[in-house]
Amino acid sequence: MSASRRVTAAASILLLLSLASSVLLLRRLDQIRAAATLEDVLYFSSPKLVQRLSLGYDGLLADIYWTRAVQYFGSRHVTRATDYNLLAPLLEITTALDPKLVVAYEFGANFLGPKPPEGAGQPDKAIALLEGGIRTNPDNWKLYYDLGFFYYMDLKDYGRAAEAFERGTKVPKAHPFLRVLAAQMAQHAGEIQTARMLWQATYATTQDDMIRQNAVEHLRALQVDENITELEKMVAQYRQQTGVAPSSFNALIGAAILRGVPVDPDGKPYKLMADGRIELRNPEDFPFVEKGLPPGYKAGPPKLH
Repeated sequence: MSASRRVTAAASILLLLSLASSVLLLRRLDQIRAAATLEDVLYFSSPKLVQRLSLGYDGLLADIYWTRAVQYFGSRHVTRATDYNLLAPLLEITTALDPKLVVAYEFGANFLGPKPPEGAGQPDKAIALLEGGIRTNPDNWKLYYDLGFFYYMDLKDYGRAAEAFERGTKVPKAHPFLRVLAAQMAQHAGEIQTARMLWQATYATTQDDMIRQNAVEHLRALQVDENITELEKMVAQYRQQTGVAPSSFNALIGAAILRGVPVDPDGKPYKLMADGRIELRNPEDFPFVEKGLPPGYKAGPPKLH
């Protein structure tokens, strides 16, 4: 056989092997798209190995792994699960396949950070995910915002939150409120006021309906917490003046401490209990409140919007 024919034969063999590998990969993708089990999706658990086997289908595989990560988190969250062991590997593979898939960093950190059953309870991995996103998308100011938001809301770490917001101010076309937030963190501003600013900023800077709804629910909860804090002060003032707990809101109104019967953000009157505590009439309507809950109250599964 001549040298040219040997080269042609070798090239043909390589081409056939490549085509065969492509067919096997595409069949694998079809299995996954057809609702294969999560174990099938994680058949290859190494991001580097998945990249090598992707044969140029990195973007498609990233979308598949991201979809599986969302499905996995959603199914665990609805059942109030306490472990999310496969979540971090799914997110790691997703972002390794497509480092520009910003939504995976943003939502992924929100999935990883909160304590179970609201999330995986893995704040270190949430921070690592966001920092990885910043490294590969250094000009995306929202990732710095997300990092600062996480440090403040989940870890109550003012210093690191301020640092993250400040880093974001140096990004071209960064939103001006990042500088304001950095200053707020540095001053250790009031909890409710700062939290309200963060959720308002979240609502104003996204078009995603789910993120906006989440921000609205948190803002409603903050309003309840603020209302009840003020009402508790009024009850304490009445006790100081009279030596007894008020029997109703009318007692506070009669003492010129309160102007009218107070209502929650839905317009439903708060309840004044015999021991002076303030309770919500329908606590299930405010999933993120910290005040106004009956003793021993346990929230049910989260509502789907």
